Amino acid sequence: MTTHGSEAVRIFDTTLRDGEQTPGAALNPEKKIIIARQLDRLGVDAIEAGTPVTSKGEFEAMKAIVSEGLKAEIYGLARVSRVDVDAVADTGARYAHLFISTSDLHLKHMLHMTREQAVQRSLEAIDYARSRGLQVEFSAQDATRTQPDYLKQVFESVEEAGVIRINVPDTVGIMTPPKMADLVRDLHSVLRVPLSVHCHDDFGMAVANTLVGIEAGADQTHVTVNGLGERAGNASLEETVTGLSLLYGRKTRVNTGLILQTSQLVSKLTGIPVQPNKAVVGDNAFTHVSGIHTHGLVEEPLTYEPIPPEMVGARRRLTAGKHAGSHGIRAELEDMGVYPYDVQLKTIVEKVKTLGDKGRTVTDSELLSIAKETLGVGALNEEQPVDLGELAVMTGTNMTPTASVRLIVDKKSFSSAETGVGPVDAAMRAIQRVTMDLVNVRLKEYRLEALTGGSDAVAEVVIRVEDKDGNEVSARAANEDIVKASVDAMIKGINRLLTKRRT
Repeated sequence: MTTHGSEAVRIFDTTLRDGEQTPGAALNPEKKIIIARQLDRLGVDAIEAGTPVTSKGEFEAMKAIVSEGLKAEIYGLARVSRVDVDAVADTGARYAHLFISTSDLHLKHMLHMTREQAVQRSLEAIDYARSRGLQVEFSAQDATRTQPDYLKQVFESVEEAGVIRINVPDTVGIMTPPKMADLVRDLHSVLRVPLSVHCHDDFGMAVANTLVGIEAGADQTHVTVNGLGERAGNASLEETVTGLSLLYGRKTRVNTGLILQTSQLVSKLTGIPVQPNKAVVGDNAFTHVSGIHTHGLVEEPLTYEPIPPEMVGARRRLTAGKHAGSHGIRAELEDMGVYPYDVQLKTIVEKVKTLGDKGRTVTDSELLSIAKETLGVGALNEEQPVDLGELAVMTGTNMTPTASVRLIVDKKSFSSAETGVGPVDAAMRAIQRVTMDLVNVRLKEYRLEALTGGSDAVAEVVIRVEDKDGNEVSARAANEDIVKASVDAMIKGINRLLTKRRT
């Protein structure tokens, strides 16, 4: 029996296979290669690049990833059939992830075979894979609903056949942590090869089941970035890695400082947004509003931050709202280069709370405006290096939306024209092109927060932008023209970023 307590936990990333099975997430070969490179930089031990038998594009994508010469082991998923094994081997990969269902439910209603037939098919496929030069990790699909004695029989048989690792999938996420720990501990006591766990999140316990599986003796976990995957998804890489490190004191080879960057890249390329309150990588994960919380954070971050934001490549944000207190608002203003007296700060806090009571979120630009009004125009010496000179938009049926802008940047005129999926997108791209050298800005959030009624409705646009150094600001603007409101908000945000960087 092997022991794993002091060894680094292996991270087997299946974003490109199980993660791509998220409804709406389709990756072309180019996007898969970009994500694979990022996962390799992140430091995962293994990358499941796909199921090459499924399509020509999937085969070519995996073949291209294998040819990248990455440090991570590159796996292809295969059923226990020669056709699937050949598809993996023909990509040039050295590793295959073979699987077959073992629960009576799956054997009867999906595979239509007996237990004995399933074992025999598995052994034949493993022998064939090894004859093709592949090292095999074996999974018993629906292992957690498989009769325990039969599951042990399957695993002992494939162990004798020469697999390098055995994976225990909780395919439909029905395990609880105590049951998962007992199962892994029981298997670990009779098997010599290393164990892995693959947990789904149908009941919201994928990460918890993964962590206890590692604690019980598994030395590897299957994860996906942002918890992507079938139905409710898989155990998320970011939560698993930070949990292993900070809650269990277990090491991985992951460079945690790249976690947020990786999350954002995968979200962008898959088109699947990350929910704001997602642990570790959500926009609100290190954002604080409550006055009690921000007071504690200003004194000592550990009071309300169990995970240091810098650990995962994130930054702490304090935001103004009706729950905000003077300590948090003072810290936010000082970050903008504004230093109010106590009496002025009290007035600013009262105005923020008044807006909050009306159901309004207070953006950075609005907080700065409130401070400007309270302290006096001359007190802030606020810079406005970017101003709008001209804006023209062309859109209509059967034509590509195009926007041209002329911006006044530090008293010099610059113009650009860009296309987009809509007039707002085109205008935003044109602004970003003009200001790229001044401040390389990324639009993180865009929303219409309020619209008045009628055909002359006033649109209120709220945006959040980030520069390459990770500085984030939000801004708001209103106009009868949605494009103009969007442009005004974007320019306000860029000016706020520049002000923040220069103070």
